[in-house]
Amino acid sequence: MRSVTCSMGISLDGYVVGPDGEFGWTAPDEELFRFVTEEIRQAGVHLLGRRLYETMLYWETADRNPALGFSTTEWAALWRALPKVVFSTTLARVRGNARLAAGGLVEEIERLRAEPGDGDIAIGGPTLAVQAAEAGLIDEYRVRVHPVLVGGGLPFFPRGERRVDLDLVESRTFPSRVIGLRYRVRR
Repeated sequence: MRSVTCSMGISLDGYVVGPDGEFGWTAPDEELFRFVTEEIRQAGVHLLGRRLYETMLYWETADRNPALGFSTTEWAALWRALPKVVFSTTLARVRGNARLAAGGLVEEIERLRAEPGDGDIAIGGPTLAVQAAEAGLIDEYRVRVHPVLVGGGLPFFPRGERRVDLDLVESRTFPSRVIGLRYRVRR
């Protein structure tokens, strides 16, 4: 069965974006960018909400910019080819290798897990990630902790009362002082 993974950059105080909606503090160094590129290679499909989908549209054509380096164009090509499922109540259509979700998050993940296929089911975007976590659907958290306190905003982890025990699989420190942590959910 395919694993459901959630990978995001967060502030040390646990937020994906700050109170002003800013997330520029998550810009990766070259080594971290290569690490994230390897993560995206492991995904077979990416689930995302409308806001993240609209932000990521940049990558649909980024590799056509001759001024960008190889690692950036490589990531753009991987992202463009990756199948994506967008959860939105306001979009009528999506572009590229994306489709709108036909049902709810739980139903979509159950359907994708039942289908044959390689690669993880990756979830992006804090709102969708919280919904998946609250439903107990996430198998692995891949967190890149940035050395900044933003004081509020959109939290990465749900604030519910359900306890989730985790096992550390990997930790790594990058030149930018970002710490990459990979945890499996203990079942």
